[in-house]
Amino acid sequence: MTLTEQMLAGLPGHPLAGLQRADDLWQRYRTGNLFTPQVIYQAAAPLESIEWDVVICGGTLGVLVGAGLAQRGWRVAILERGVLQGREQEWNISRRELAALTELGLLSETELNQLIASEYNPARIQFGKGEPLWVEDVLNVGVDPRLLLERLKAKFIEAGGKLFEHTAFKLASVHPNGVLVKAGHPLTTRLLIDAMGHFSPLVRQARGPSKPDAMCLVVGTCAEGYAKNDTGDLLVSFTPLRHQCQYFWEAFPARDGRTTYMFSYMDADPRRLSLSEFFEEYWTLLPEYQGVSRSDLRIKRALFGFFPCYRQSPLRFPWGRTLAVGDSSGSQSPLSFGGFGAMIRHLERLVTGIDGALGCDRLGAAALGALQPYQPNLSVTWLFQKSMSVGMDQSLSEQHINTLLTSIFAAMDQLGDPTLKPFLQDVVQFPALAKTLAVTSIKYPGLVAKIIPQVGVGALVNWLGHYGSLAGYSALEPLARALGPVFESLPPVQRYYSLRWRDSLFYGSGKDYDA
Repeated sequence: MTLTEQMLAGLPGHPLAGLQRADDLWQRYRTGNLFTPQVIYQAAAPLESIEWDVVICGGTLGVLVGAGLAQRGWRVAILERGVLQGREQEWNISRRELAALTELGLLSETELNQLIASEYNPARIQFGKGEPLWVEDVLNVGVDPRLLLERLKAKFIEAGGKLFEHTAFKLASVHPNGVLVKAGHPLTTRLLIDAMGHFSPLVRQARGPSKPDAMCLVVGTCAEGYAKNDTGDLLVSFTPLRHQCQYFWEAFPARDGRTTYMFSYMDADPRRLSLSEFFEEYWTLLPEYQGVSRSDLRIKRALFGFFPCYRQSPLRFPWGRTLAVGDSSGSQSPLSFGGFGAMIRHLERLVTGIDGALGCDRLGAAALGALQPYQPNLSVTWLFQKSMSVGMDQSLSEQHINTLLTSIFAAMDQLGDPTLKPFLQDVVQFPALAKTLAVTSIKYPGLVAKIIPQVGVGALVNWLGHYGSLAGYSALEPLARALGPVFESLPPVQRYYSLRWRDSLFYGSGKDYDA
């Protein structure tokens, strides 16, 4: 019996069976044996009638967008294949990010405070034997997903929204005037929103057989039995390279124990570890990481999965009248798990933009593509992802990545919280990045010479293009902001495109972090 089988045996929800299903899918990604579904079609004839303005497939995060749109008066339906309810495991985020829910009017301050199940400070960043860095107020708040979704579901229904639970998306046809959605019973809508996540059938059809450009494997647990549970780890690595992987760890105090994750960035090479093998590594190293015996732990929940990342992101659907949001769109950096935090970051932009598109009837593929713009502040992080992973046939010193990251984070720490904190929350800003590069080059002049052989000249050249775009977006953003009153006074169609251009510069330069 493996360590994973021993530790997870008897847990509710049959996590071992779920792990096997996830492993089967991960193997298909590695071997290129992915089935491309055909679930959406183009149709020439117009629909006779349109019942909804928006149908959202996937309620867990889709209800965030749905509630915002329903409160603005649109006819919105949400399809959820099961019951729309959150999991028991908290979603970690910072208080400043949660403010988006009150700013949009979805929750009051009192309601928001009631959602917080756990909170801690500080959190550690450390690589190998490097000096630890301690930060505060980053991913230090644990939100109760069950209570959050219960509140949002109620708000959505109160605003006139219609929730169809136990109703899974099956097929859709895009017509000149709307979309016919088949999911148990047919629905017609002006706009179909895909919030079904990384493995959405719509995403798989749009992506086709292409392999992801990168993967992040994650395993972990929430457990009781830890002696100390009042600080967290944001990004910690204490081992050398193992199995051509650098293992990173996160740990958070939770309401009913301590959550620990182990994750690694990699490609989808067929020789990569399976999730089950990765979990065995977790159990082997966990006692050393947390200073605890496995026999002292009382496992409450198992957490595992993998997150595919594509350079062609955010994803723009080619069909018109369809829009991917959240993990479906890939609108997070290749360093992030996506999910709740990524959706919250873009929530105001999406709700306002979709409202504008519906208002001026700009629902074609090109018009909706303006809601998923190129974001250089996310694209520049591909080089960071590359530098935190190692190819199956690469030969690096076993402490190469730990040494590299120790140097980079020491430079960011020297520049202070305005540089370090946005990066830790998946936001890169040009001034902070430029200063980090300057300080790193001065303090560690040989670092670039070590990075180039690891990431490759092609990746570096590609990164320079994104770096230049980030500089350009940062320079243009103040102009776009100053023109805001002019944009607001334009006719609806021109206003829609002008404001989306302003948003692309605002988010693409990372200025939303300062808002």
